[in-house]
Amino acid sequence: MQTVKENTRGRRIAEAVLMVALSLLMLIAFLCFFAAVWYVKIYGRIGFDSVIYTLTGGLGGVSPELVTKFLSGAVLPALLCTLVLTVLLFWQGRPLLQIRSVTLYPIRPWVANVIAGLLSLGLILHAAFNVELVDYLINSNRTGLIYQDEYKDPKDVSITFPEQKRNLIYIMLESMETSYLDKGMGGALDYNLIPELTELAQNNINFSHNETVGGFREVTGTSWTIGAMVGHTAGVHLKVPDGIKDWQNGYGSQGEFLPGLTSITSILKEQGYNQALMVGSDAGFGGRETYFQSHGIDNIYDLYTAWYDGTVETGYWNGFWGFEDEILFNYAKNKISQMAQEDEPFAFTMLTVDTHHIGGFKCGQCVDQYEEQYENVIACSSRQVYRFVQWIMEQDFYENTTIVITGDHCSMDRGYFNRNVDPGYVRHVYNCFINVPVETTHTKNRQFSALDLFPTTLAAMGCTLEGERLGLGTNLFSGEPTLLEQYGFEWLEEEVSKYSTFYIDSFH
Repeated sequence: MQTVKENTRGRRIAEAVLMVALSLLMLIAFLCFFAAVWYVKIYGRIGFDSVIYTLTGGLGGVSPELVTKFLSGAVLPALLCTLVLTVLLFWQGRPLLQIRSVTLYPIRPWVANVIAGLLSLGLILHAAFNVELVDYLINSNRTGLIYQDEYKDPKDVSITFPEQKRNLIYIMLESMETSYLDKGMGGALDYNLIPELTELAQNNINFSHNETVGGFREVTGTSWTIGAMVGHTAGVHLKVPDGIKDWQNGYGSQGEFLPGLTSITSILKEQGYNQALMVGSDAGFGGRETYFQSHGIDNIYDLYTAWYDGTVETGYWNGFWGFEDEILFNYAKNKISQMAQEDEPFAFTMLTVDTHHIGGFKCGQCVDQYEEQYENVIACSSRQVYRFVQWIMEQDFYENTTIVITGDHCSMDRGYFNRNVDPGYVRHVYNCFINVPVETTHTKNRQFSALDLFPTTLAAMGCTLEGERLGLGTNLFSGEPTLLEQYGFEWLEEEVSKYSTFYIDSFH
């Protein structure tokens, strides 16, 4: 009799443990499902590398509003669905639904277990496909040879600077793309949101995919800010390695970020340039500070330095990412003016942020010209950049200074594009080169990516490059074909998605 009771008790404990395990499995599955849906809704499908980077990059610098939206858009529905399904599947009270002598509810335990298991599997698979995990795993198990075959190591390329080295001001604009132009100019809208940036592109050098103002394609590994920064400055995509060791900055180890990589900032450091990076947020977010410090940047200015030097009040936070671009541009004027007083040539890189998704940040200079806030913010950014460039042109150092204005990547504000842009429209990222000491007839109907900006920027500073290639990029001024022009977009996308032993061994 005692043995029967013990067996019954043991069976009930086992059933309880199984129920708890399946409930936890459903919670994980629902969390994966809703998190994937939320991520794609917010960011779009920009590759699983970006998902890994987001998961390992920490929350420093992340907008509290974005965290709140994730909790309400993914965590809360996952908890509610798990609770409801757990009650419906595992409740074993008196019969509530019968047909003749067959009890349909409560569900038999073994049936409930099967349903919970299959549902969890289906949710996890849906999430995996939604965030392109399956493609990532497939490509990660395929070895690519693009770096062995096409990569031009700057250490092995002769780069000749002009006798009088030119200064560089590199203005990277968050999410700035040529989609914001009107359709008559090749854009995606019925009106032009960025007339000032359009004017700068028309009056200076704009490398375009069409006959008017255009830009470059976004490729895998350059579709989020730090990935874009690596692409722009070093001519390689950002490939998240297997087994990230440093979870603080999301990449690299022991305070280094791709230490074997040679970037434009590394080259300028060797040439005696005084260099600085400025962002309006926490520079440590996403590994930006680590990357640039590892590659020759002398000074980094961000939210915390602005607190320290009194640019903004200590503790100032605009509720978005740090401080708005109208403060950033004034801060930049101050630091550029100081750098211009030094004996060395200078290179100043800055990143705007107001046009970040979702909806952008509406500052004091924004006007309600359009119905959507995001459009008003984009238009405001165009005006502010134009005024900043006009200020640069009025300074004594301008004569010997090259200005590069470029978007970092395509906008991740998927909701805006779903509402306003034809889904078949191919989006391109803005670029403009000002006060360049070289002429070219190779600006129109080009196919290129962020990877090509590395050698092109050096050429825009008056440098000559042996073979016109650096990294995976091509000097656009030269007219030599880019990898996109040689092999096509699909080929490049596929190749940079593959596992590369050369990348791991050479750059890490």
